[in-house]
Formats: sequence, structure tokens, C-alpha cells
Amino acid sequence: MARDAAVSRQTRETKIEIQLNLDGTGRADITSGIAFFDHMLTAFSVHGRFDLKLMARGDLDVDLHHTVEDVGLVLGQALSEALGDKTGIQRFGDGCVPMDEALSRVTIDLCNRPFLVYHVPENLRSGTAFDAYLAREFFQALCVKGGFNLHINAYYGVNEHHVLESIFKALGRSLHQATRKMDTADGPLSSKGVL
Repeated sequence: MARDAAVSRQTRETKIEIQLNLDGTGRADITSGIAFFDHMLTAFSVHGRFDLKLMARGDLDVDLHHTVEDVGLVLGQALSEALGDKTGIQRFGDGCVPMDEALSRVTIDLCNRPFLVYHVPENLRSGTAFDAYLAREFFQALCVKGGFNLHINAYYGVNEHHVLESIFKALGRSLHQATRKMDTADGPLSSKGVL
């Protein structure tokens, strides 16, 4: 059975269309109008082995925030829809990725309880429009709409590009692991019987 979803959202600030296939090969076709964000989402897709097609148009003349947050909301919804009732998935995922001087670990529980923990080095102050603090808004929206615990720990790093790229790659790896099917399963992986 295909584990994919197509989700769109339109507001006065943004128009987002996403197609997600959890059992893909890492193909990415991403256009958000924010080149660095496209680069990060491509890294997420490739390292998660998800096929992701994303088109976003937003009021970038105002700020990047609306577009980045809304992409997180729509991608989280697509992930939730593609997973369905989550029967038979691994549920937990953990990915640790180095990128030159940076090292990040992302740990996930696809438990239907949204929560974000976000630790990045205090010295990250690039002054660019897309920074670690804007990225946090994306991750917050993603885990809220996706319904999962998301723990992001960037242990160290000086170059903000390297830190963020290691996070997005680790997110892809962690989600890939958590969404894989177990060989035998008769329901969600939970002692309660439900997630």
C-alpha cells in the first residue's frame, strides 16, 4: 500500500502544495522562493529517502517567516496523512550527522504528541535572513502538524550553514528510521495499544 500524501494550503500570505512519498528514493523537486531553505529541504529528502515535491509562494517581500512556517505545517500534515494510523512502523528514530566542524543529533517519537526540544550553539548569529532561529519555526510547525516528539541537539558548530545542514540531514535519517515498517506488527508500537 502506498504511503504518500498530497496536501495544499492557501492563505492571504502563502500558497503551498506538497506531494510526499515515504517509500521513495530521495528525489526532491523543491521551489520555495528561498534558495537556502530549498537546499535544506533537498538534504532532508535525500537523506530520508523520501520523494518530496514542494511548491511554495509566499509574501517574501514582507518576511520569510510566513513561508517557512507554512511549509512546516503542510509538510507535517502530509507526513501525518502518509503514515495513516501508524500501524507497524518503527515509531522511534535517531540520526546523528557530522558536517565539518558541526555535529547534530535528531531523535523522534511518532507518538501523536507534538513537542519540540531545540538546542543549537549560542554562538550562531549569522545575520542572514534564514538562520537557526527561523529554522526553529519550521521545526515547531512540522512536529505540531505531524504529531510527534522532535528533539534537535546541535552539539557544536561554528558555521551556521554547517549546523543547519547537519540538522536537516539528521532529521531525514531519523524520520526514515521511524517510518520504516517492522517485519511483524499487529498494531501501533505502544503498550497502550494506540498512539
